[in-house]
Amino acid sequence: MSNPDHKVSENRAAGEDSAEVKITRWWDVESLVVGLDDESEGQSEGIDNGQDQGESHGRANVLSGSVSGEHERKRAEEQIEEAGRLLAEGGVVAFPTETVYGLGADARNTAAVEAVFAAKGRPSDNPLIVHIADMGQLDGLVTEVNETARRLMEAYWPGPLTLVLPVARGAVSPRVTAGLSTVGVRMPAHDVALRLIAAAGCPVAAPSANRSGRPSPTLASHVGEDLDGRIDGIVDGGPTGVGLESTVVEVGRDGVVTVLRPGGITAQQLARYAAGVRLDAALQQAGGGTAIPAAPRAPGMKYAHYAPQGAMRIVSGAAPEAVAAKIQAELDAAAQRGEVTGVLAFDEHIDQYRADLVLSLGSLAALETAAHRLYAALRRFDARGVTYIMAESCSEEGLGSAVMNRLLKAAGHQVIHV
Repeated sequence: MSNPDHKVSENRAAGEDSAEVKITRWWDVESLVVGLDDESEGQSEGIDNGQDQGESHGRANVLSGSVSGEHERKRAEEQIEEAGRLLAEGGVVAFPTETVYGLGADARNTAAVEAVFAAKGRPSDNPLIVHIADMGQLDGLVTEVNETARRLMEAYWPGPLTLVLPVARGAVSPRVTAGLSTVGVRMPAHDVALRLIAAAGCPVAAPSANRSGRPSPTLASHVGEDLDGRIDGIVDGGPTGVGLESTVVEVGRDGVVTVLRPGGITAQQLARYAAGVRLDAALQQAGGGTAIPAAPRAPGMKYAHYAPQGAMRIVSGAAPEAVAAKIQAELDAAAQRGEVTGVLAFDEHIDQYRADLVLSLGSLAALETAAHRLYAALRRFDARGVTYIMAESCSEEGLGSAVMNRLLKAAGHQVIHV
């Protein structure tokens, strides 16, 4: 477990920017988080053994008074209050959500928001999502919530859905909106996150808690790898649930929902409450590797994201045998060049591959497992020094749309069709 008085670690690589080194506090509340069926073991050690990590959607994490007794519960609540005060004072704190770990700051405080950009090395023209703990926080934050948007909130909040809404003048720092007239808002389905936001007493702007371009963190240890010494604190709530970032949508006056970023809420789920659902043009273009907009309307639309340190390619095709043959041929050629090889595959075909590290995304019939395992797998390739990675593709139906979106970004849209 992390030490609450943990000192800064030397995690700066040679040649990195010389940002101020901070003492990063750790608050460990993992012992009071239940509902993930021992996911931490699956994430840290079981990624490549086909272990079923289960479906974790919506309210995956809750605090339980029966886990470690009243004393530990009270201590965890005190730690969350302490982290909330730090946020209110302008600090930058990482915290768990049901999707990935977020890097939070008071959305109204420009200096705090700039500290988030500095810690991540994130381009300042990428907007941030604002997290709230109750519906009352929408008042004064946005100017309008139409009927379709309200129905989506009622159905999927708390949960992995971000709605892009017209922002109220002066409600948040202009650095949060990146100069846009809108702001992305969501209510996370994680009790620790909700308690932290409530303790801070402010809307919390929070991108994923990783260095920009790196795989998003699904464990507090992932946050530490990237940001220890760069931020003020980390709330360790154990492994996240969904494993991929929230779905980001914009609702038109006609009730049609435009998906700006696929995530934990699928197009089929959105369609239950909308007049129609369509993909933003930038998403359709990005699928083909073409240009993306100069002014992104939501996080994850413009820059390379989620990338491992090694080169990565995806192989796609209708015949699984042809896909497997092409992947193995590429791996063999890479091994002859002296590369450290890795493969990311589904359980249906995983026995067909030979590489230095073979990792499972679970079954094609249960893509929620792939969503949950993906980022931890990419980080595991990095930890093993893998320099050349081949990955199978999957259907883009349902949650597969979000899985493929992240795989394509991790591979820089390098796809081999067979």
